[in-house]
Amino acid sequence: MNGLVELDELIATLDPVLDGEEYVFITQADARYGERQELQPIATFAEREGLTLVVPKRNADGAGLQYDGSFQRITLRVHSSLNAVGLTATVTNALARCGMSANVIAAFYHDHIFVPTSRAQEALEVLEGLANEKSENENNS
Repeated sequence: MNGLVELDELIATLDPVLDGEEYVFITQADARYGERQELQPIATFAEREGLTLVVPKRNADGAGLQYDGSFQRITLRVHSSLNAVGLTATVTNALARCGMSANVIAAFYHDHIFVPTSRAQEALEVLEGLANEKSENENNS
């Protein structure tokens, strides 16, 4: 059940996949965990200022909620350990070199990168290229 920890192996086997859904990040100052389930959040995080929820854009729109931009999720299907060092930095640096924001949520099995909807396909190509480059380098050594 342990995930991979070796950075080169993680990068070579990223196996990124783009989720077709659009998501938005919202915050609810007075909400507690378990509330706002009607929005079908895929992630929540409690901050001092309020509860952050990542919800399908269509649900936020249907509820008349405000948000700042829409995102698509890229899941790295490699099973990365929560103790792995450098995966998030490597992935976000590759996207940053293209001038792209990346909001990362690490879950037990996989990392999920939320990128601007308008650049989601480009982000997927960047991550596929990163994995292919690492895989080719390992095969040539």
